[in-house]
Amino acid sequence: MTPTRIGIAGLGAIGRTVVRALSRGMYGLELGAVAAHNHVKARDWLEQEGIACPIVKLEAMPSHADLLVECAPAAVLDDICRPMLSARKRVMVLSVGALLSHPDLIELAEHKGGQIIVPTGALIGLDAVTAAAQGVVHSVRMVTRKPPQSLGGAPYLVENGISVDGLTEAKCVFSGTARDAAKCFPGNVNVVVALSLAGIGPDRTMIEIWADPAITRNCHAIEVDADSARFSMSIENVPSENPKTSRITALSVLAALAKLHAPVRIGT
Repeated sequence: MTPTRIGIAGLGAIGRTVVRALSRGMYGLELGAVAAHNHVKARDWLEQEGIACPIVKLEAMPSHADLLVECAPAAVLDDICRPMLSARKRVMVLSVGALLSHPDLIELAEHKGGQIIVPTGALIGLDAVTAAAQGVVHSVRMVTRKPPQSLGGAPYLVENGISVDGLTEAKCVFSGTARDAAKCFPGNVNVVVALSLAGIGPDRTMIEIWADPAITRNCHAIEVDADSARFSMSIENVPSENPKTSRITALSVLAALAKLHAPVRIGT
C-alpha cells in the first residue's frame, strides 16, 4: 500500500502532538511536510525531537501531502486550504468556526473534487447528531463552561467591555447562535460550529458561554431533540498547554487519521 502523506500546518500544541505520532509511525500514513509561521523555530523543534521532515510554504504543500491537517490560527485558514483543495486534495480543519466566513472554500472543494474533513475535536456525540439530522432535528442547545483565563482577549469581551478577571462565581458572557458565537469567540468555540454543521446549521444551533472560576476543565453540555431521539451529552476536557485548546482535540485528529486505512472502521 502506498502511504498517505500527511502535512501539518502549524506547530502549536496540537500540531506537535500529531507530528510526534506520525514520526513514530501510523499504519498507512507518513509525515510528508510541515508548514509553520516561524521556520527557524520549527526547524529547531524538529531537530530537537529528532524528526526529519521538510518545512515548506503553504502553496507548495500539495506537492508533499495528500492530506493537510490545519492546526493554525483561524485567520490563515484560506491560505492553508485553498492550495490543497485546488489540487483536488483533502484538508482536515480544526478552525471550523472560520469555515462560516469562508463558504467559498466549501464551493472550491465541491468544484475541484477536494474534501474538507472536520474531526470530532473536543466535542462528543457528533455521530449521533449526524444520524439524527438524516431525519428531523427540532432543536440543538449547547452550554459551554470554561475557566475565565481561557476566554481572555476574546473579541466579544473586549468590544463590550466584559471582564472575566477576578470572578468569584460563574458568569454568562454570551447567549446566541453558533454563527454569532464563532464571530465573537473565534478561538474558543469551534466545537459549537462543528455541532451545528453536523446537525441543523449555525443559525438554529444555540449556545451559552459561561466563565466559571470554579472549574479547571473546558466543559460542554449538549441537548438534542429530534424525531428519532432525544438525547443529552456532556464532556469535561483537560486543557492542553494552550488553555484555549483541549488535550483531546489532538487525539481526535489522530483517531480520524487512523481511520483512513483502518481494517475495521468504527463510527459514522
